[in-house]
Amino acid sequence: MENLDSPNKPSRMSRRFLWILVSGAVLLLSACDSNIHMTFLDPQGPVADVQRWHFYEVLGIMAVLVAGPIFLLLPIFAWRYRYGNERPKYTPKWEYSRFLEIMSWSGPIAIVLVLSFFVWRDTARLDPYRPLASDQTPLRVQVIGYDWKWLFIYPDQGIASIGTLAIPEGRAVSMKITSATVMQSLFIPALGSQIYAMGGMVSQLNLRADKAGTSLGENTMYNGDGFHQQKFKAQAMVPDDFEAWVINARTHGLPLDADTLKLVSQRGSRQELIAALPGARSMGGSLYFQIAGDGLFDAVVTATMQGSVTLPPEAFAAAGATIPKAGKTTGPAPEGRQ
Repeated sequence: MENLDSPNKPSRMSRRFLWILVSGAVLLLSACDSNIHMTFLDPQGPVADVQRWHFYEVLGIMAVLVAGPIFLLLPIFAWRYRYGNERPKYTPKWEYSRFLEIMSWSGPIAIVLVLSFFVWRDTARLDPYRPLASDQTPLRVQVIGYDWKWLFIYPDQGIASIGTLAIPEGRAVSMKITSATVMQSLFIPALGSQIYAMGGMVSQLNLRADKAGTSLGENTMYNGDGFHQQKFKAQAMVPDDFEAWVINARTHGLPLDADTLKLVSQRGSRQELIAALPGARSMGGSLYFQIAGDGLFDAVVTATMQGSVTLPPEAFAAAGATIPKAGKTTGPAPEGRQ
């Protein structure tokens, strides 16, 4: 009969620990080989850089005020109250020590006060609604969350995209964010600041990329089976490359009309949307659109807030275009979930 207690047979706990170590090593190696920036510890902009230093400061405070005393006092207590101590102090009627009371309460109070200062300071510095100081006009981007994809609208450039958020390096980006379905969470860790997107409401986010590169963006809130596929590339480019990207998207993008938006609003991944739009199969895994006006984002917010199933034609019309009165009830709205 097999001896389960054999010292040569690794225990379940040791095998699990070994598996965790191997998995962690594989993840670290894969992160080293990747050209995509995935964490605020590798900041690509000023917001993520402040978040990194905030993390280091809090970690240092916890190490000095919490971990430090523990590792310092642990061997002292172990030595003083060891089993072989022949000169222990016997105090059976001990009830109170002012010194111990002060020491036991002063530590937690100091920790709370110091952490409160850093949290208060950096909460104001990292306010996502606070515009970033810049000598350039911020790039306006309107973001709509669908199941399970993000639609990025560039109203001043007349284009939109799914799968790629292109931004020029060194220029602030001012985002307005909403959801055409359930609550979602937009997060680009290497650029900083996670923020929620809610149907019928508009949140704001200000970011900047200080150097060219690709960062991971994703939805970090579970909102259905396909939420893990709701990722995109935040592509920071030099200004000339960004202008070329805009021209290419405007030239080869699909018209974002009512029929196309109906497909976008249907529940499904970006790959499923590409399969439903034959003209998007040559776009390298992303989708690009031409938009005529600046009213689509506001129309989606209003329709979602009112629970409407249609968008007005003005949402798809060019600025200054005359809209026939008979067409006011046409045009599908993004399909949300109750």
